[in-house]
Amino acid sequence: MNGLIGKKIGMTSIFDASGKNIACTVIEAQPNVVTQVKTNETDGYDSVQLGYGEAKVKNTSKALQGHFEKAGSTPKQKAVEFRNYPLDKKLGEEVVLTEIFAEGDKVSAVGTSKGKGFQGVVKRHHFNGVGQSTHGQHNRLRAPGSVGASAWPSRVFKGVRMAGRMGNERVKTKNLKIVKLLPEMNLILIQGSVPGHKGSFVIIEK
Repeated sequence: MNGLIGKKIGMTSIFDASGKNIACTVIEAQPNVVTQVKTNETDGYDSVQLGYGEAKVKNTSKALQGHFEKAGSTPKQKAVEFRNYPLDKKLGEEVVLTEIFAEGDKVSAVGTSKGKGFQGVVKRHHFNGVGQSTHGQHNRLRAPGSVGASAWPSRVFKGVRMAGRMGNERVKTKNLKIVKLLPEMNLILIQGSVPGHKGSFVIIEK
């Protein structure tokens, strides 16, 4: 699986050849460092671990400090493992975005969605509420309504959609198009939205 670790900068828009305005998410993809190489002989499968972003030594555990020193690298903020990585990279080498991506490629973006806190069923599950506001109903427009039967089963089945915590989950958005690469600035412009808040880490897979 091909991919890189990046950081979501924000959104912008560009014009294509036909003059159409395209909304884009800007991803900063600085060179990733190979911090670990696993092989089928030693670990049972082939993979490459990439590191992104500079972390302070005082905020890095002794175990991770030794892990990054073994690769000849400084401590990294984010480390992600990619199985069956197609590029033949050795420990401590860098992977730049132009080695993997090109304009027009279809990619997937993996990130942690924005946390919304505790939300009701209308916002969380797109319920319509209980009927209209007439016929004596009071404050029922955003209520969940009935959640279970009476005599049988005398309980609420698991998985019933109710109010609860929303967001702050791993989300993967597929079939996104790379509309522009800016290698000199280490930037990738992806058409559409990418999960996560500004400044969050994003995994771009090809």
